[in-house]
This record gives sequence, structure tokens and C-alpha cells, in this order.
Amino acid sequence: MSTLKTTPLIEVYKDYGGKTIDFGGWDLPVQFSSIKEEHQAVRERAGLFDVSHMGEFTVKGDRAESYLQKLVTNDVSKLKVGGAQYTAMCYEDGGTVDDLIIYKKADDDFLIVVNASNIEKDFEWMEKHLVDGVRLNNISDEIAQLAIQGPIAEEVLQKLTSTNLSEITFFKFQDDVEIEGAKVLVSRTGYTGEDGFEIYCQKSDAVMLWKKILEVGKADGVLPCGLGSRDTLRFEARLALYGQELTSEITPLEAGIGFAVKVDKDSDFFGKETLKLQKEEGLKRKIVGLEMIDKGIPRTGYEVFVGENQVGAITSGTQSPTLNKNVGLALVDIEFAPLNTIVEVQVRKKRLKAKVVKTPFYKRA
Repeated sequence: MSTLKTTPLIEVYKDYGGKTIDFGGWDLPVQFSSIKEEHQAVRERAGLFDVSHMGEFTVKGDRAESYLQKLVTNDVSKLKVGGAQYTAMCYEDGGTVDDLIIYKKADDDFLIVVNASNIEKDFEWMEKHLVDGVRLNNISDEIAQLAIQGPIAEEVLQKLTSTNLSEITFFKFQDDVEIEGAKVLVSRTGYTGEDGFEIYCQKSDAVMLWKKILEVGKADGVLPCGLGSRDTLRFEARLALYGQELTSEITPLEAGIGFAVKVDKDSDFFGKETLKLQKEEGLKRKIVGLEMIDKGIPRTGYEVFVGENQVGAITSGTQSPTLNKNVGLALVDIEFAPLNTIVEVQVRKKRLKAKVVKTPFYKRA
């Protein structure tokens, strides 16, 4: 039997009431109090997540930028030092290898953050296409990552550092921030639809930082949060999840992250021709939001029908804690994608009515 991978915080989860599950081979907390309580804390105050299972690679060398330009869909040449960029990596046919974030530390030095379940696959893909003058390293085992998310995230984290966090604006970062004696990289990014920061630190500093942040945030109602609320939060904000909205069979355009696809950039990149055609000719299918009319929750994999024809399938779905509505994301044939289209979702043995609605389901004011 294979042993589950763990983060440096595995020993302190239980001190905070953490209930862990097997998440893609990792022993991670699904919740500490309750998913709804944690979800609400992030929407109204702030929550702290352990996301140390994420993968980190370094790409260094004179040709680092041109190498990345060949691999990813966004335009890396637009990235300035101290900036972060969301992008996707595609196969030749336009299917998605992964979605990731690139941090530019210097003209010849980039940090790449990838999804935990894709670390080995992504590294192999990047290594396969390595060019002279570029050094690629997998530093995932050296790095821990915490995320403090919510309207008061800055206020709470500011209590622990002399760095002016208000100067780190959205999708920017600083990599020499000192928090309680630990040198960390702090970026204004996240996966919840709220303001907040992601903190990259040495593994040995993770427990101390976790405890300190919760300690200074306790009076303000900051809660430790697990995977359950991370999923409901990202879902409401319509942030794609690899393996559901993005897969090797689903292109970034079909998934709705076209803003990260620059088919007009000078560099060729894997999948460019397919994605260019999809942009020019129009999509044959796309991911849309669904709101249930009949009572029932649309779950991942449930089939979507119009009449007797299956026209798509649910990629993610839940009862939205913020809206208190049963909603889902579904990959459907393009003719059934317009707003207010009525479809049916196969929930167990029943077909329940739903309508296509605008996304994101939630957007912060």
C-alpha cells in the first residue's frame, strides 16, 4: 500500500481540529470546523489554507523566457520583474497539460507553480522540451505554501511584517519579505475569488508561520480552512479546476480561460494552431454555468440532456454556500450555451430541469 504524501503541517492539523482525506495521494485536511463556516470566514473576514502540496519549478538561464513562450499560451514577454501571470500549458492538439502561474524574479529567473496532481507529468513535459541555455529544477520538496484569503487578509498579515503589503498589488509579488524572521515570497494571488496572499516559504518555517498568522488573526475571526471550502470558494468565483474544467481533452478556450491564451504572440507554442482555429471558427462546445430549477445538486460527471439527446456533462457542482442555490458548471454543445437555455441534468434516476446562467456565480464587490 502506498504511503500518502504529507505537508510540513501534518502534525499540527489535529491541534486545530483538522479532518484529513486522501487527496490525489496527499493526506490533506478537508475541513477544520465546517466547510460552510470556513467558506463564510473567507468571504467575510479571512481564512488560512495549507497549499504546500502545490508544485514549484525554477526555470533559469539566458533562454528561459523564449523557452516558456514555446510552452505556454499566455505572452510571457509582457511579464515584468515582480509580476505574476496565469497561463496554461497545452499539448499539440490544444488539450491542456495544466494551468499554472509564472513568477518573474529576473530576466533569466522564473518560478513556475503547478497543480499538485500534475507535478511529475508537468516536469516530464517541460524536461522533454528543454533547450540549451535553460536550467529546469523541481524544488517542490523544498517549498511550503500558505494562502491567507479574504477581505481582511492584508490587515492581518501586515501585523507580522514591516514590508508595506499594500504595495504588492494584484498579481504582483515580493520575494524578500520577512515575516517573524522567516524570509518568504509573498504574492497577491489566490484561488478563492477574494483578496489575499500566497506565501512561499522554506518547509522548516511553515508551522511557525501557520501558528503566528492564526494567532494574530484569532480576534478578527480568521479560521484555518481545508480543501472543502477551497473548492466551494473557487467554484463560486468560476476558477477552473484541473481534472474537471481543464483536462487533456478540454482546451483553455473551451474551459473559459481565453484571457490567458494569446494566439497573436510572435512565438509558436504547443496547441497554437488548434486554439487559433477555435478562435477564428468559433467553439463547438464550452463550459457554462447552470442553476437548478428543480430540486437537486448537479455533481461532477452527471449528464446534461436536451430532449433525448445528451448535450454535455457537469464538470463541477454544489450547493453554493454564498447564494444558497444549487449550481454547476457544465461542458455543453455550443448551441445550448446561450443564457437562459433550459436543459435537464440526470441526477441519479431523475432528469431535473436547470437553466444556463451567467458566471462567475460570485464576484466580490
